[in-house]
Amino acid sequence: MLVVNSEGRQFLTPALAPMLIIHTYVVDKERKEMLVYSVIIFLCILDGIATFGASVSKHEKIVVTGLGVISPSGLTVDSFFDNLCQGKSGISKLDRFDGTQFKCQIAGQIRDFDPKNYYLSKKKIKQNDLYTHFAVAASHNALKDAGIDLNSETNQVDANRVGCVIGSAFGGMESFERAALDLANNGPGSVGPYTIPMILGNTAAGIVGMETGAKGPNFGVQTACATATHAFGESLRLLRNGDCDVMIAGGSEAPITPLSFAGFCNLMAMNTNCNDNPTIASRPFDAERGGFVMSEGAGILILETLSHAQKRGARIYCELAGYGASCDAYHITSPAPDGDGLRRAILACLKDGDLKPEDVEYVNAHGTSTKKNDQFETIAYKATFGEHAKKLYISSIKGQTGHSLGAAGGFEAVACVKTLQTGIIAPTINYKTPDPDCDLNYCPNNSVKVPNLKVALSDNLGFGGHNGVVAFRKI
Repeated sequence: MLVVNSEGRQFLTPALAPMLIIHTYVVDKERKEMLVYSVIIFLCILDGIATFGASVSKHEKIVVTGLGVISPSGLTVDSFFDNLCQGKSGISKLDRFDGTQFKCQIAGQIRDFDPKNYYLSKKKIKQNDLYTHFAVAASHNALKDAGIDLNSETNQVDANRVGCVIGSAFGGMESFERAALDLANNGPGSVGPYTIPMILGNTAAGIVGMETGAKGPNFGVQTACATATHAFGESLRLLRNGDCDVMIAGGSEAPITPLSFAGFCNLMAMNTNCNDNPTIASRPFDAERGGFVMSEGAGILILETLSHAQKRGARIYCELAGYGASCDAYHITSPAPDGDGLRRAILACLKDGDLKPEDVEYVNAHGTSTKKNDQFETIAYKATFGEHAKKLYISSIKGQTGHSLGAAGGFEAVACVKTLQTGIIAPTINYKTPDPDCDLNYCPNNSVKVPNLKVALSDNLGFGGHNGVVAFRKI
């Protein structure tokens, strides 16, 4: 009747104690023996309760030690965050393919990116999709920022305890389209041998493992636009559970393809009225918002147990304090109108991080620049925070970056971490006309300096009703 806890100690399960005392009373007829046994059992109960409680209620802090981003707003973290704070838009006229036949003809396209700068094995470049290239590059930069090189002769980090959770909403969409066209036009023999792994949404995580030497837990997450945030949360749990010491986590996306554009345009989700003025197209929370602008890239965090980071002398940005997830169970594309799903995810995140609603100072919103998302997200903030919602600093960086789908939470997590580090909140740009249904403080158009900012949230919502929230806390 013993339980072994995480420290290898044996103790009685508290729920078994009453049965054991009764059993002792019935079996042992000698009064002295009964007293001795009862005292021993009572002491075991106390030890069990204390040890059991400690094993489930206390967990080591998980910290952020590295950042990596590949985005339309910059290929380095510094350029990315500087452009966000200066309100520079990374959205331009679509030139990846001929967009003249599409209702939306603009996108957040990454410029001057060369995957050869990031791969150890150059032959893998032709064997993988662009979304995997983005993931490899951002992971490379994040590990470098964290001071980890598993392939170095001087490496002291156990590669078996470095994991990777990187997700994507679409996976290799460009590779899928190209293979489908090859099949239709030239027959089965024209389809490349690496087509299937190029398409898969888990390939990025696998290739990052191969390129970096990370041999710990490794898998992909696929929850549409909430993907990266869920990747952070699942990595947090793996670290807390003791399955690894370091995690490479985030999201990557390369969705700028004809099929993606056709689908989202026909869904009437994309902006179609700013084709001649791309930089003002994405305007989260503004009354004149008219849909999202598609973009691409990857955002990666290096997460690590505090003790491991301290042992190797790592620079620590902040703590990843909490994670919450929920489902609206309402509609495949629309968030729940009452914001209840996001509200529950935020509260779960706060509980997980031992935070109160009034502890939160900044929220990096999903803020897609669509009519429903921005309104329902505002409703969720009011339902969650009550009067405190009016005191929150809230901003969406999608005016600058566009909407990178499964990578969006990666971009926004990097922005949150930099905000805690610098005390500067990147603005919600292109905000001109207030919306009565979106009446909170969205930090319009200009960055905001907030000294001693301590707690920031990042939330994302995905098709299917998926909600994900993470909390970052300054150490």
